Amino acid sequence: MPAPLDTPRKATASKADKEVLFKGVTCALIGLVILLAPYVARSASVRDLMGQAALVGWFALVLGIAFGVQYGLRRAKAGRRQP
Repeated sequence: MPAPLDTPRKATASKADKEVLFKGVTCALIGLVILLAPYVARSASVRDLMGQAALVGWFALVLGIAFGVQYGLRRAKAGRRQP
């Protein structure tokens, strides 16, 4: 019989995993929007502004990918623990 504390731990871990996935998808989308905005914007001033924010876009994209990798590693680790 499993210990009664196992279920809340699993629920907490699952919630934390979902939060990491949400952060990863959000950051990656923000990064993509910032990086693609200069090619889609109609106004020259907006194109210039978004072109200067390319470093921020790359940072957000890489951070989103890192969160996604962290989510994948957590899921793989949790999958190995279960029989």
